[in-house]
Amino acid sequence: MLRFEHLIQINDPLVPLLTPLTREQIWRGLFIRAHQPTEFVMGLESCVIEDEMVHAGQTVLKRVLDFGPFQVHDEVTLIPMEEVSVLASATELWPRSTATVRIEEPEPEALFLRFIYELDLAEGHSDLDETVVNLRKQAYIAADMDTVQRIRELAESGKLLH
Repeated sequence: MLRFEHLIQINDPLVPLLTPLTREQIWRGLFIRAHQPTEFVMGLESCVIEDEMVHAGQTVLKRVLDFGPFQVHDEVTLIPMEEVSVLASATELWPRSTATVRIEEPEPEALFLRFIYELDLAEGHSDLDETVVNLRKQAYIAADMDTVQRIRELAESGKLLH
């Protein structure tokens, strides 16, 4: 099992040029990312939501992500105002994996996003060397910073209003 997590600070009082985001804006951005991932993921050609269920306040999406040469089937669980978790089934090219984004607010308006990745390096996928693991971690961080930037752009354009 490979586990990697990191935090991105959203609001920083020491950086006045950064427009503060509300928890609602961050949540709305994550909601849009789950429903329209082509707006966030480079190389993703299309996304088909095959099923959307709401149960006990949570929404579960079953999606097919088309990257051209390959497809990923995943299941996204959205817990309103708290977290989004994506479970991707194993394929010949990719191990079973989860990616969770959690909104954290240790103090009022001190908002962070915690990104947690877990890869199940079971049979056939256990040969990731340290270089590959480090490149993957760098790619996760870059993609997550892009996500935060995209949420900021959506907020500035007014698209995160209900």
